[in-house]
Amino acid sequence: MDELRNVEYLPEPHEPTVVSAVDPSIAGYQDEWRSGVTGWLPTIVRPIGRTYRPIAIFSRAFALALFAAILLLIWRFEWLIIELPPPKSEWAYEDTGIRELQEMGLDGSGVNVCMVDTGIDFSHSAFEGLTIVFKDFVGGSSSPIEYGAIAHGTLMSGILLSQNHQLGAAPSVNFAMVAALKEDANGMNTGEETIVADAIRWCDEVFDADIISLSLGGMHQIDEEVESRSVSATRQVTDKGIFVVAAAGNDGGAEDDGDVSSPGNVPRVITVGAHDRLGNVWVNSSLGNQSLSGGSNREHPHLKPEITAPGVQIVSTGEQNAWYSSSGTSDSTVFVTGVLALILQDHPQFRHSSTSTGECLDAVKMALMRSTASDDEQPQHDSRSGYGTLNAAKWLEEVGKISSC
Repeated sequence: MDELRNVEYLPEPHEPTVVSAVDPSIAGYQDEWRSGVTGWLPTIVRPIGRTYRPIAIFSRAFALALFAAILLLIWRFEWLIIELPPPKSEWAYEDTGIRELQEMGLDGSGVNVCMVDTGIDFSHSAFEGLTIVFKDFVGGSSSPIEYGAIAHGTLMSGILLSQNHQLGAAPSVNFAMVAALKEDANGMNTGEETIVADAIRWCDEVFDADIISLSLGGMHQIDEEVESRSVSATRQVTDKGIFVVAAAGNDGGAEDDGDVSSPGNVPRVITVGAHDRLGNVWVNSSLGNQSLSGGSNREHPHLKPEITAPGVQIVSTGEQNAWYSSSGTSDSTVFVTGVLALILQDHPQFRHSSTSTGECLDAVKMALMRSTASDDEQPQHDSRSGYGTLNAAKWLEEVGKISSC
């Protein structure tokens, strides 16, 4: 017991409900170093308004020391191992209304969603029981593989598809992952313009996608006279009535280049910014520009970005069967993709067909714009927050009002 007299118990710097046992004789412990966790409190300790006699205080102190000693022995000799469940981002699914639509029986069944990203680690337990289509434009693999830094494609897939721990936004969609990006020498996910364009066309011509989800983006200059290949491919598929949901970009703040990423700049694309759990626009969410090349201005409902969705500290599937937290407009893009899949399941007349044009797509985007305002107000647009925050139930309601397109 003498060896335990100098042990200190400190809360973890980023999680006050976790207490660590620390030996202050170890150099550097005060620099946020912590030894192994010896205890976990499920609730925050609150003071009890009661006065104790000195003998009672002494008894409680002795009992606490004895309990701490037992915990240390358990930890040292590994008599008991407790695995705490990974955290969730359930707030994101609840605040957007996704859970409300799921309670109506919607899960994305029958809707074809094609995601262009870095691939997918399909061995994650959250994907157990699923069947997906995989196309590899990076290395030519016939089976699912992840090429990205921090398993970016796997993270995005989990937001949409997860079958357990944290149910995805549209877990029963017909899903295709197209690997078109990969990690470069600087630890960034990059891809060639032509490959991204080919991947978008594959989603249309081979997979027959209803929705193409693009958690990616490139630089764009307003005064460009010739559009890039990915922009051209995106424009072609949206004009055919295929929905494209794309990230606004993560260059907000002082380094913002003044417009959303490409191909999110294409008018009929639904371009998504990010907000946190309080509804505040993420500081790095990209600014939109309401001017088009040639000097004309964008028109409703195509002002950029169109919407914001949860994109800060989002928990999702990662490599080695783990759960990761990430922030970015990539994450928020998938939440909008998921809600749109639920809506198209409920209203299949707006899905892509061989005779469809962009008119039905425009009508659904107009419904998205109206969903951000109350019935007696006109939707307002801001170049950072778009028309407002994602509201799945209101968007579904507004789509139900579309008589024809």
